Amino acid sequence: MKSLLLTGGRVIDPANRFDAVADVLVTDGKIAAVGPGLAGKPPAGAEVLDVSGKVVCAGLIDAHVHLREPGQTAKETIASGTAAAARGGFTSVVCMPNTSPAIDNPGTVALIHDIALEQGAVNVFITGAITKGIAGEELAPIGSLRKAGVVAITDDGHCVQNNELMRRAMEYAHMFDLPVLDHCQDYSLVTEGVMHEGRWSTMLGLRGWPAAGEEMMVARNILLAETTGARVHCQHLSSAGSVQLLRAARQRGVPITGEACPHHFTLTDAAVAGSDKFWAADGKGVFGFDAGGELPSWPAYDTNFKMNPPVRSARDREAILEAVADGTLEIIGSDHAPHCSYEKEVEFDYAPFGITGLETELALALMQLVHSGRMSLPDLVARFTIGPARLLRLPKGTLSVGADADITVFDPNREWTYDCSAGASKSRNSPFHGWRLKGKAVATIVGGRKVWSETAA
Repeated sequence: MKSLLLTGGRVIDPANRFDAVADVLVTDGKIAAVGPGLAGKPPAGAEVLDVSGKVVCAGLIDAHVHLREPGQTAKETIASGTAAAARGGFTSVVCMPNTSPAIDNPGTVALIHDIALEQGAVNVFITGAITKGIAGEELAPIGSLRKAGVVAITDDGHCVQNNELMRRAMEYAHMFDLPVLDHCQDYSLVTEGVMHEGRWSTMLGLRGWPAAGEEMMVARNILLAETTGARVHCQHLSSAGSVQLLRAARQRGVPITGEACPHHFTLTDAAVAGSDKFWAADGKGVFGFDAGGELPSWPAYDTNFKMNPPVRSARDREAILEAVADGTLEIIGSDHAPHCSYEKEVEFDYAPFGITGLETELALALMQLVHSGRMSLPDLVARFTIGPARLLRLPKGTLSVGADADITVFDPNREWTYDCSAGASKSRNSPFHGWRLKGKAVATIVGGRKVWSETAA
């Protein structure tokens, strides 16, 4: 394999506390050197890539992605989903097990592994189901799943309601050193809710999904993490109450982490009413920079704003932003959930939950958290690199010499308009179509090989 030399970029590597203009040399798929002055003596035959004015960091990791394969390939495939990840600047994705059939046995893990090796544009790490068929009734063979190579267990898309069963799952996971990822939803409280329970759900006549339906399970998970010692991760948190519970638990040493999604810290429930008036407390609006015009319009009841958990109130949005900035939520994930267009083109009550997110995730995070002045760029990079790598024990998220040469190059100041029809995903269910964004990946390198660059798009 030829050498690759990236020159003149701002190299940010939170794992090594490195932030400086420097060069990065890649040889045989590994990081060979990081530092200034490498451009003056490139190895013979090396490809030189000038990234002046750009940020160079360890390859971004999305710890929450639905690739839909096997069984739901009309929505997405491993090939199309990983291509979307590459365009978004992600070199690794962690796929969820709510496929058809569910990833609840070693055979399905092996199938996905083989397809990913053959067709995947980026690294694919696999999660296994907590329960057989993700039915919440009987534990999946957690030890066998661990041996097959899963990096975590989760019933994402569903939530185990039986507390005793969840305790046993955590005990087994602790024995096998696997984190338990949980979609926090108490069905008895949420019932048939389709959007955040509050002023807008009442005005729109839609059934409410109360924040307490999430917070109840966050509290349950905290108690069980204390009881079992298992590493527990609360996925896509959306409410101020959940943040408060998690922050207090982490302060007293409970082994629990949390995740934020860009749609939860960008939007509020006002969007379901067709309103763009979801402002931040500082009055800067959703962008945190001069977007050069109004947001695109959309109708009330637009099902592209329907996700689980739902986008919530301005207070909840502010709490999620604060939690990401102060490290209470140390991971950002997209919850990329593609659906066919015809599935979303129905009444709001009947549309499936979920939106795509791999190609807009980085820009939205930059706008809401860095361009708004809430946190530093190195801290944001950490939420996409060492945060998920630490949780899942992945040998990724660093530019250390000898590490895999998974590298993301992005321009934090690039302004562009997102067109979902031009993306790599097979699905188009994004609420951010037509939005003017700021921040864009320009090259994605996996194992020393460019899998996507802006010039090739």
